[in-house]
Amino acid sequence: MTVHELTRRQELQGTPDEVFPFFADATNLEALTPPLLEFKVITPRPIQMHAGTLIEYRLKVHRVPVNWRTQIEEWQPSERFVDRQLKGPYKLWHHTHSFEPLAGGKTLMHDVVRYSVGYGPVGDLAKRLFVGRDVAAIFDYRAEVIDQLLEADIERRSSSERSAA
Repeated sequence: MTVHELTRRQELQGTPDEVFPFFADATNLEALTPPLLEFKVITPRPIQMHAGTLIEYRLKVHRVPVNWRTQIEEWQPSERFVDRQLKGPYKLWHHTHSFEPLAGGKTLMHDVVRYSVGYGPVGDLAKRLFVGRDVAAIFDYRAEVIDQLLEADIERRSSSERSAA
């Protein structure tokens, strides 16, 4: 089984304590995923995130419906979390999200995705033809939309806290 790796780093406005709650809400994955995939979280809400949490999704990959189940393997609020596919389109999907404080109240978000299509030479060909490009496109889309989504989320939570005080 050939394992591929995609690594992305992005500087975010806000401290790890400010940005982590956005990523801790699994339903935000819907907004972070390109609309073409029709990605939907189907696990009943609210989803309490911790090591061991199971999350079910439904999406379309090249118009083919796919069910996907992941498990949170590690959960360290404001620092990192790791999800692993239990059922879905990949033979292996292991995604590490980490959050590092930067000067000026910013955060360096670091994603490392290890994945394999499986199926020997056929899977390697599929990876070369479209899977690698598809995975990169998902993270390109996230990089484009995250700043706006995160800013709105931080402002919403900040307003809620001010109203509660």
